[in-house]
Amino acid sequence: MQCIGIIGVGEIGRAIVEGLHHGDGAPPEVFLSPRGARTAAVLAERFAGVRVCADNQEVVDRSDVVVIAVRRQDHREALAGLEVDDDTTVVHLMAGVATGELRKTLGTGAPIVRAIPLPAVRERRSVTVTCPAHPVVDALFERLGGVLPVADEGVFNAFSALTGTLTTHYAYLAALTDWATDQGIAPDAADRYVRGLFQNVGHSLGDGARPLHQLAADHETPGGNNERIRTTWFAPANAAALAKALDGLLADLA
Repeated sequence: MQCIGIIGVGEIGRAIVEGLHHGDGAPPEVFLSPRGARTAAVLAERFAGVRVCADNQEVVDRSDVVVIAVRRQDHREALAGLEVDDDTTVVHLMAGVATGELRKTLGTGAPIVRAIPLPAVRERRSVTVTCPAHPVVDALFERLGGVLPVADEGVFNAFSALTGTLTTHYAYLAALTDWATDQGIAPDAADRYVRGLFQNVGHSLGDGARPLHQLAADHETPGGNNERIRTTWFAPANAAALAKALDGLLADLA
């Protein structure tokens, strides 16, 4: 596999490095930027073949594939003055930064591929959306759990908006444990039960033969407890509010 460089070693950059060293197969050499120095140093100490570079230009010079994982608001400052050869492949993970905008910042003719890896790539359990399809980039993320290439940047942004719902899911589970605690259940018992309940639900998501609406129907009885909560809490107004929030996020990402 080609040498991988990562500029911006935060949670996702760390997950990519860990995923490349998870399971079978020889990992590639990885070159990390000093941005996120503490995390980069820990990764270099844990894994052979992972090195921290002096600056971002060294990352680019040593790598065949460069992953840009800095924050959206920091990308111009972080990438200013970088020289990227046209034979380098650039993978950019910055939500809300269009390919054309990044190409203008870098001033390069190199192929640029957008991607949405999630933290679960560290266990090679996450499907990563890419845009557009690219053999080298898609092979990288296929190794990390699977790849879903799309051709249209607008469709890609819709996938990006969906990732904005992750912490809402955790907050929903936390709200359930808070309610259970209010009913007199000990906090640790409520936490343990809710985690177990939804971990088991998560296993059923592996059944790709059943659409999500079918999974929902299969887990409830007409007139039963699950149907009652779904129809009273997740009513049309609630669903519309969620769609409106996603629409607003998508507009900001476009």
